[in-house]
Amino acid sequence: MRAPIGDFDEARPAPECLDLLTAPVADAVRAWHGDVPARQLLYVDTDPAIADTALFVEHHGADLLTTSANCVVVAGRRGSASTLAACLVLSRTRVDVNGVVRRQLGVRKASFAPMETATGETGMEYGGITPIGLPAGWPLLVDSAVVDTEWVLIGSGRRRGKLIVPGKVFAGLPGAVVLDGLGTA
Repeated sequence: MRAPIGDFDEARPAPECLDLLTAPVADAVRAWHGDVPARQLLYVDTDPAIADTALFVEHHGADLLTTSANCVVVAGRRGSASTLAACLVLSRTRVDVNGVVRRQLGVRKASFAPMETATGETGMEYGGITPIGLPAGWPLLVDSAVVDTEWVLIGSGRRRGKLIVPGKVFAGLPGAVVLDGLGTA
């Protein structure tokens, strides 16, 4: 099957590629329910050696500059209480951690979670963290521009491989809150 975005050799429905996903992502795909069938979540194989955005876009297509999204883990603190959350923004933007994230989580301080925390808590590889399969109870803050994008390229839980998903899917994921201005230029 041909991928709806980018230039990839092949796209396959994610339910056919469960062995290529990390356990939390595979479990989420297995248990998938919602308005979009799981078969519309597509897996594409990618080389982790060209994961850097510039190289990736050069190899797989310039349209990915506007249709890729990054999922990052943030940590918020208020007193001794700590909150972990995931944020999904288009790749050409940055997460407004000190504004939108801090206010949404109701914390005094917010920052990107350390790599060990992000990978340890999600069960995913650094550079491949995805909003599909996040820990139960985590807030997922999604920039409205991601939801408004027809097809979005995201991580697969591993550095090798990506998922291509209809943007509207993200609004229905567990813990999702769609926010204007989460991603800033």
